[in-house]
Amino acid sequence: MKNVAILGASDNPNRYAHLAQVKLQEQGYFVYPISKSGKDILGVRGYTSLNQVDEKLDTITLYLNPIHLIDVLDDILEKKPRRVIFNPGTESETYIKRLEQADIVVERACTLVLLSTNQFELM
Repeated sequence: MKNVAILGASDNPNRYAHLAQVKLQEQGYFVYPISKSGKDILGVRGYTSLNQVDEKLDTITLYLNPIHLIDVLDDILEKKPRRVIFNPGTESETYIKRLEQADIVVERACTLVLLSTNQFELM
C-alpha cells in the first residue's frame, strides 16, 4: 500500500488533505497530490488528473465534495486502485456502489484516523 493518490490535495496546512499528505509522507508512503491547480505540495510533484500518474495506485483517498465525483469516477475506475477511501463528507452511495461493482475495496473512513491508529494498511 505504498502508492497513495490524494484526490483534492491542498497546499493549505489547515486542510485535512494537507494533513493527510504530511502523515502519509512521514510514514513512508509515496504520495501523488491531485488538485485543480496541479501545484507541487510539500516537495512532491502535483498533478491535475489521476491519468497523469503513471504508477499503479494502491489507494486513492478522497477529499472532494461528492458533487465533483462524477468528474473523476471514470478516471478512478480506469486506474483500478486496490482501495478508495471516502473521507467524512465525501461519501456518495451511488459512486461507492460503482466502485464496489468494479471490485475496488471501498472504505468509509478518515485517512488521518486510519494512519494514527495503524489501520491504514490494507490486508
